[in-house]
Amino acid sequence: MSKKIISVGFSLASPEIEYAEFRSKVSLLDWDIVLFRPDIDEFVSYSEKFQGKPSLSDSTSFLLKECCEHWRRELKQAVDTGKTVIVYLPPLTEVYVDTGKRTYSGTGRNQKTTTHVALYSNYEAIPASLSPVLTSGTAMKLVDRGSEILAAYWGAFEKHSAYQVLLTAESVPGCLVTRSGGKLVGALYRAKTSAGTLLCLPDIDFYSDEFFDEENDEWSKEGQLFSKHLVASIVGLDKALRSALEVTPEPTWASDNRFMLVSEANLSIQLLSAEKQVEEAQKRKEEVSEALKSAGALRALLYEKGKALEAAIIDALRLLGFKAESFKDSESEFDVVFECDEGRLIGEAEGKDNKAVNIDKLRQLSMNIHEDLQRDEVTVPAKAVLFGNGFRLQPLGDRGDPFTEKCHSAAGTASTALVFTPDLFPPVQYLVASPNSGYARACRQAILSSNGRVTFPVAPDDEKSSGVTQIEIKVDD
Repeated sequence: MSKKIISVGFSLASPEIEYAEFRSKVSLLDWDIVLFRPDIDEFVSYSEKFQGKPSLSDSTSFLLKECCEHWRRELKQAVDTGKTVIVYLPPLTEVYVDTGKRTYSGTGRNQKTTTHVALYSNYEAIPASLSPVLTSGTAMKLVDRGSEILAAYWGAFEKHSAYQVLLTAESVPGCLVTRSGGKLVGALYRAKTSAGTLLCLPDIDFYSDEFFDEENDEWSKEGQLFSKHLVASIVGLDKALRSALEVTPEPTWASDNRFMLVSEANLSIQLLSAEKQVEEAQKRKEEVSEALKSAGALRALLYEKGKALEAAIIDALRLLGFKAESFKDSESEFDVVFECDEGRLIGEAEGKDNKAVNIDKLRQLSMNIHEDLQRDEVTVPAKAVLFGNGFRLQPLGDRGDPFTEKCHSAAGTASTALVFTPDLFPPVQYLVASPNSGYARACRQAILSSNGRVTFPVAPDDEKSSGVTQIEIKVDD
């Protein structure tokens, strides 16, 4: 029977191995052999620095910890159920993550918020205490005891392997050491109640230049050959690991209560209690996660398009004090119709990936105004507003003018307001933290009175929000 193999965190040029990204939430129970490499570079690419290490935002911190907790749990479960898990040990990547704890000092305008952070690393995803120390080298050898199990694999891939860390935790069951000094660089853990194995091996450069054919943008013959040899060696290694320690699954009759030891009974009660706490914590986590997604929905003003952008615009307009909703009947469909005591408006929304919003949407908006006026209940033309998110995929500081020159010219002639949706974000960000009817009214008036791009008033330096700009970071032990 062929073995089902999955690689997580790196891919291989082999149809026999399925690939899963580190961010994936796939279960590992469907696979016989798991290849794992905890690479978290994608989480630190755009992070700020604190004390010389990457410092992740609260949302990125949550995502990283969620991914690491998922894989730690999945890997442990895979080993416990008899799977072979092979972890390739990459360089240690340490980051500061937001703990979610905040402390406050001072009051009013002098209030200061302290964000508590803690060190976290990619090795949190591995279900073993390794205490890795960052270093590198290539001179390694198998330990004497049990070396026959790894001999075939090591003979084929020693030249491709390099250690990136030393394993300094106590009681690590070492299987590979440095040639000089005998420092541990590999470990072999056995499950106590199954034939499962957690094997930690020195890293391999799975993306070597020779493995790719850049001209045709595909794996090279060398890459395909390497992957083929690796798969064969991994399957052979799995067989050797299993033959070295065959464990008979406990028969059903042997688990009868009359054979249970006193220590087992006590631990079973503790396990049930722990599982209940985990279930309650997981439920609470899911509730908070959903609330977090809803709370951050307004950030769609910065980068979204289509229906997602329209939904964020409607929520933002409501925060400004408008009655706002989309409109659709048998004859007309408008992205948003919104009104307040000062006037009634109709808006169209447009997001462009890598260019400015052009005049096409203004023509559509003009038609919408006329269609709206033809309705019996409408007696006065609505104010036209074009909500544009030009260059939406680029960082705000790198964007050009979000509206084309023709768009600006036509908007001035047609008394149309142009709202760059990221310009709308600071006012609503302020109003979420500090409801202020006077400031909301000023924002509404800015839209109603503008012909061309809207400039929103600067938020007042309210005491409720003054502490937001005074933030310190503190490292928790």
